[in-house]
Amino acid sequence: MSSIKSINWKKLLKSGDRIFIGSSAAVPDALVNHLIENAHDLHDIEVVHALTMGENAWAKREHSDLFKINALFIGPGIREAIAAGYADYTPCFISEIPGLFQDQILPLDAALIMVSPPDKYGFCSLGISVDVVSAAWRSARKVVAQINPSMPSTSGHSYIHMSEIDAWIEEEQPLFELPVRKMDQVTERIAQYVSMLVEDGSTLHLGVGKIPSTVLRYLGSHKDLGIHSEMVSDGIVDLMMKGVINNRKKTFHKGKAITTFCMGSRRLYDFVDRNPHVEFFPSEHVNAPSNIARNDNMVSINGAIEVDLTGQVVADSVGYRFYSGIGGQVDFIRGAAMSKGGRPIIALPSTALDGTVSRIVPYVTEGGGVVTSRGDVHYVVTEFGIATLRGKSIRERALELIQVAHPDFREQLLAEVRKHYWVPEYQVQKPVSVPELGKLEVKKLKLGDERYYMRPLHPSDERLLQEFFYSHHKETLLMRYSHHPKQMTREKACSLVAVDQTRDLALCIVQRKGHKEEIEAVGRYYLIEKQKSAEAAFVVREAHHGKGMAKALLKQLIEIAAQRGLESMNAYVRAENKPMLRVFEHHHFVRKPTDTPREVYLELDMEAYQIAMGNPQLAAG
Repeated sequence: MSSIKSINWKKLLKSGDRIFIGSSAAVPDALVNHLIENAHDLHDIEVVHALTMGENAWAKREHSDLFKINALFIGPGIREAIAAGYADYTPCFISEIPGLFQDQILPLDAALIMVSPPDKYGFCSLGISVDVVSAAWRSARKVVAQINPSMPSTSGHSYIHMSEIDAWIEEEQPLFELPVRKMDQVTERIAQYVSMLVEDGSTLHLGVGKIPSTVLRYLGSHKDLGIHSEMVSDGIVDLMMKGVINNRKKTFHKGKAITTFCMGSRRLYDFVDRNPHVEFFPSEHVNAPSNIARNDNMVSINGAIEVDLTGQVVADSVGYRFYSGIGGQVDFIRGAAMSKGGRPIIALPSTALDGTVSRIVPYVTEGGGVVTSRGDVHYVVTEFGIATLRGKSIRERALELIQVAHPDFREQLLAEVRKHYWVPEYQVQKPVSVPELGKLEVKKLKLGDERYYMRPLHPSDERLLQEFFYSHHKETLLMRYSHHPKQMTREKACSLVAVDQTRDLALCIVQRKGHKEEIEAVGRYYLIEKQKSAEAAFVVREAHHGKGMAKALLKQLIEIAAQRGLESMNAYVRAENKPMLRVFEHHHFVRKPTDTPREVYLELDMEAYQIAMGNPQLAAG
């Protein structure tokens, strides 16, 4: 065991050796700088590493004679070196990197790592970065450590004894801290949509990036959440302190938050220091899809560079320019997919370059690398909503993804998809935004003990509407349509969901059942422009009669009609449909004379309604 004054790098290394450098926010910069200063006649040292943050001195061109870089994941500094052609990138799953070292595919002559000071038993901790560092030091011929008093001592499988370290220096180095990113509306909306897919009792994996960390801000009202994640950031601190994350419902490592590394602020690093409730394990354990799947209700949240209309996910390159890496995305996507009740999620903004480029694309950009296959993707979330892909045909996937693309690109995407996949001409894009429903254009409802969502009907709801139609009894169809329609063709369903929501209005109440949405009720109004009026109608699945869905829909239709300046609404109801008549009359619709005894005609005066509801100012407006 050697100190800084006696490290002789020429005894530890020779030209052409391969070394590993520690990961994420635990890069031993002082140790690397010491090697650079004392390399003398060493040349062509191959450096392998995963994500490394900080100065990354070995990646500077001035050291290209000393170091040859082979990045297993690309970060700042390394990205530029690869683009310039004097560094390499090896794509691999994080869960399989340890095997590259252990199986001598990438044999290591030395591992340069950062550790905490030894405890009274002589054990140092790998601290905030166990990940692939654990396999690297165990596989390397020599272990060289930077003992950093600023490094936390973390719980779990994070320890190395001083007797296993061949040479070391003791030098304090501030740990890299992620800069606080200013939140933007797009990220906030994506995070809110993602939070809707997280149920109480879920176990979470949060990938690297702004979106996963923002999601945590919208989980404060959830209960009994758990953590089994490649990485954790500051967002877990408050949720663990509040008891939102308590790991009680986990089915693997019950009662413990499990991770391989953390990266964030000093507050996070202090939180994990000697914290028995957060345990750090090697990547081969945490990232193994079979272990991930042992957590029921596993929710994996990952980012992407672009997603094509079949569901292929590009995540490591922008065209031919390599940007990041495969990392743990596929490990966790597959693990969550295998989990009982699991939900693998890809979340990304709908556009890039200030809105000039769509990130939902008709085909993968030339040179782009598919990290996650179309068969692995279950959900894609943008600021415009949630696309559900599991079990969907190529045509259905395209429509789902166009629905969450930016409106400026939807027509273009539909035109492109027609060239390659069978999408009938009658399937069209119309304005679907209903801003009156709020920022997310979704309203949460709790009716009885069940949770539902009210949202606009989307063009991609064609099949759901067909299923809804064929669920009705003959009597329901008679009450709604005044006759008994026997068929809901795809073309007819398409016409009913492709609604210009700026003119007419079509809302539905849906419930998520596992991976699938089910339409439980539909409410509409049809604009009568010359009269500044609209005709309202709705239908509810029989199993939900009496729960208040019709009232909720009608109330929302009326409110939106008032905001859009309509002066009245009307409805036609069969005389024997007493429950429906009560719903309309509850909302101040008044019966008017009609020549058809089997049908009741009702009208609502919007001004009188607003006065009755205590909103005279709105009525006057």
